[in-house]
Amino acid sequence: MSPKRPDLPAGAIRPRSDPPTLDEAIFAAQGLAHDLEGQTEIASMLMGLPRDQVRESILSSPPRPMPRMPRMMADLPGSSRPAPSPKPRDVGDRRVTVERRPPRFPAGG
Repeated sequence: MSPKRPDLPAGAIRPRSDPPTLDEAIFAAQGLAHDLEGQTEIASMLMGLPRDQVRESILSSPPRPMPRMPRMMADLPGSSRPAPSPKPRDVGDRRVTVERRPPRFPAGG
């Protein structure tokens, strides 16, 4: 028997609640913790499963690749290039004129 739903007025939106799959819970746990015990604890809490069962699934799943951070060449060790400095902007006499145009289509439609 499904759990009793609260009485809602006709036409009300009923949010759907789907628990995560074990693979999704493991993927989330790998992103939040780097050690096996932390991943096991997080995934078991998300799924409501015993830690032993989750640990076996974590060990059999492929490790999640770490995201690569973009780096500048000047940040690399041994680089002979200096870090780029921001270029000064030419702040001469700049004037901008903004004109309001009427809408393309009539407002009534």
